[in-house]
Amino acid sequence: MKRYIVLLCGLMCCVALVRAQFDPQVGQYMFMQPTYNPAAVGDGDMMRVFGSHRMQFTGIMDAPMTTYFSFSSPFVIGKTRHAAGIRFVNDRFGLFSNQSLYGTYAYKIRLGKGYLSVGADVGFLNLSFAVDSVNLTNIAQIEDNAYHMATDEAIPTGGGASGVSGMTFDMGVGVYYSSPTWWAGASYGHLLNPVLEWADRAETKVRGTFYATGGYNWRLRNKSWVLKPSAMLTTDFVAWDLNLTMLAQVNNRFRFGMGGRFAAVEVDEAVKASGALNVLFSADKVSGLELGYTYELPLNSLLRESYGSHEIYLAYGFNVLKPKRTNKYKSVRFL
Repeated sequence: MKRYIVLLCGLMCCVALVRAQFDPQVGQYMFMQPTYNPAAVGDGDMMRVFGSHRMQFTGIMDAPMTTYFSFSSPFVIGKTRHAAGIRFVNDRFGLFSNQSLYGTYAYKIRLGKGYLSVGADVGFLNLSFAVDSVNLTNIAQIEDNAYHMATDEAIPTGGGASGVSGMTFDMGVGVYYSSPTWWAGASYGHLLNPVLEWADRAETKVRGTFYATGGYNWRLRNKSWVLKPSAMLTTDFVAWDLNLTMLAQVNNRFRFGMGGRFAAVEVDEAVKASGALNVLFSADKVSGLELGYTYELPLNSLLRESYGSHEIYLAYGFNVLKPKRTNKYKSVRFL
């Protein structure tokens, strides 16, 4: 039990530091760009419903668990292109959980062979702490009544069965370019550096977070194969997180590949680093459905305690901006 308490505390500290990061980690960032960049909403002229679930560090009790849902669609007003959507995230780690709900808008401009988009999202963040799950009596017994007292002011109290929580306004901005051969984007989330006051004498300051993403579609001589290298950098300028991925696409339907995550964070004037390896698989264009799975293995001390992380997503989409068909009629002279 004592080992579990120490491990859980270490895990929560690791999550709080390495994630930068208030935002949850994902392994399939290339399939869920609007999560980090509002300008990417409606990419590919697709109306899309997307849902994913990530179980991080399985095998460790109360490890992070993230559920994500979004809906987005492009639309045309006159001769201009736009896109809008909503997204919801429920992220739980240890005794903490946070929920976020955003509305997203992007304006699209034709540029070269693709579209340049600028976008913004506005919404709310909510952070809660499960007070009732803190068992101070057992902790005190384990530590011979020297670890914590039930009257410890460092432990929040009140809030009822749902615990204590706080909510605040949030927003972000971004720019994104997408063409048939490459894509790239940059965004800045938590633009106002919001502060969540979730208990007396307890608050969480959410740092503004910068994201940079990019990828390339490299078609091989065998035109049924396409290599898709991509990368994403995430930082709040205290913690840094870099994802590198290589996917192979076959017959424009199946994708599989490998990737790596490399993270560094400054703690007490020292830099601590960690990493992870992942494998990915997805299949799409089966009646508009798309299914994907990622397995991620940590490359630090958590490897001894965890069975790795699992992430799965399901999406449905279809093109809503197809050019209108024009009926062609042969001349009666050629009938």
